[in-house]
Amino acid sequence: MREMPKYRCHKEVWALKIASVNDCTITPVDEGYGPFEVPSNYIRKHDPQPGGYYVQYKDGYISYSPADAFEDGYTMIAAR
Repeated sequence: MREMPKYRCHKEVWALKIASVNDCTITPVDEGYGPFEVPSNYIRKHDPQPGGYYVQYKDGYISYSPADAFEDGYTMIAAR
């Protein structure tokens, strides 16, 4: 079987590194951001873990990325 086509990511996203997850509340590592609620289906679908990233795309879709994958693919361009 031949290798699949390879792609490079060029998307801009908003993201916060996760310090903790309790029920449906995510607490970010980043200073200046308080804990926030996420829908229970987000928790079930993505199983976010401390150290990973809460990610929001331009179209409003929210996701989760493990730290290694996120930090390997994204570089901060602006802090809010």
